[in-house]
Amino acid sequence: MAESDRELVDRARAGDAAAFAELVRRYAPRVRRLARHLVRGHADADDVAQEAFVRAHQALPRFDGRSEFFTWLYRIAVNLSLNRARSLNVRRSVAIDDPSIEGALIARDERADAASQLDERRLVAALLEAIERLPESLRATVTLVLVEHVPQDQAAEVFGCSVGTIAWRVHEARKRLREALRERGMEDALDRFGDRAAGARKGRTQGGV
Repeated sequence: MAESDRELVDRARAGDAAAFAELVRRYAPRVRRLARHLVRGHADADDVAQEAFVRAHQALPRFDGRSEFFTWLYRIAVNLSLNRARSLNVRRSVAIDDPSIEGALIARDERADAASQLDERRLVAALLEAIERLPESLRATVTLVLVEHVPQDQAAEVFGCSVGTIAWRVHEARKRLREALRERGMEDALDRFGDRAAGARKGRTQGGV
């Protein structure tokens, strides 16, 4: 039976390098994907993801366990990502072959024809590009909640704010995204993406991945 995060953290704090390595293995893909959404330069994003684990390892003795390990780790990764994004000060367009699209595609139907898959990639690219142009607090919040599917109460822990603040940010972000997508004739993109995300979450609660 797999060890819990808490058990691995306790072992890692006691100096067990293998335990921390397991935490890295468990969360590296999610942290890397998050960084790639918040930092458009993928080389920079990968550096940020690596630095997040270095910082987490250094700070592990101060981890008090009041939050889940992954929310604590996400807080580190988000802060590092936003700092790097500010230093780059770049807003990039999102092409349909952008690697970050793969991480955002939800519940893909592998049986769909090539035209349908291409349409789906265009939809997600348009949505990610619209997210890219949001103010920082909205962009980071909507990336966690709508793209990474982090529940709002856990997102509140990551950002150190109230659930009400997260709910307002998501509402405001959705309004702005819908306006931006309407200008491109893709006003249904946000709803379609939301429906797929909800289906993916439902699948996980029923024993899916």
